[in-house]
Amino acid sequence: MIRGAVQGVGFRPFIYRLAHELHLAGWVNNSSQGVFVEAEGEPDAIASFLHRLRHDHPPHAVIQSFEYAFLDPTDASEFVIRQSDPAGAKTALVMPDIAVCADCRKELFDSANRRFHYPFINCTNCGPRFSIITALPYDRPHTTMGSFVMCDACRAEYEDPSDRRFHAQPNACPVCGPRIAFWDASGKPLGADEDALALAIAALNMGRIVAVKGIGGFHLMVEKQIIYK
Repeated sequence: MIRGAVQGVGFRPFIYRLAHELHLAGWVNNSSQGVFVEAEGEPDAIASFLHRLRHDHPPHAVIQSFEYAFLDPTDASEFVIRQSDPAGAKTALVMPDIAVCADCRKELFDSANRRFHYPFINCTNCGPRFSIITALPYDRPHTTMGSFVMCDACRAEYEDPSDRRFHAQPNACPVCGPRIAFWDASGKPLGADEDALALAIAALNMGRIVAVKGIGGFHLMVEKQIIYK
């Protein structure tokens, strides 16, 4: 049992890849308390697994406690990510939203990439966390992204252990994810996508207040002016 900030940081994909690298069988899942792991294999591989769980984990993960016990083997044949377990006290820590990573930033400005200029770009290493969660454990159905059904391309990334979006819960793209639009004060739509962004910038430059509704709530934007006397 691993407790701490271990959900929404790519911890299950990390454990999955590590178990496969060490030829271990078993499973991992999220719970309302943290992450549960059951691994089965040769003693040296298990020792390496325990060491690397604590020292090679994803950079945004924070382990507060690490408890383990040795059990009788179950003769499992593969290592899998199991469905999350919502039972018990809700004590797992929720990560704050994470600023866009270098990999996503590179894709964002690559005109050949399918997420070119997509404002909701994210991966396992970055993107919204606390602002979109509605319940524990941290899984897509327990976030405000639950109503967005992933397209085939996003689903393929989500299910590919070699992809950095493997089990990235907010995963989305312009085809299947949220989009941006701009409305005036009366609720009339004036533009969408990059046109909406340009209209918002223009409104701010004119000294107007822009109310921004996101998948995690509202915030107000206004151009800051400094007056020197």
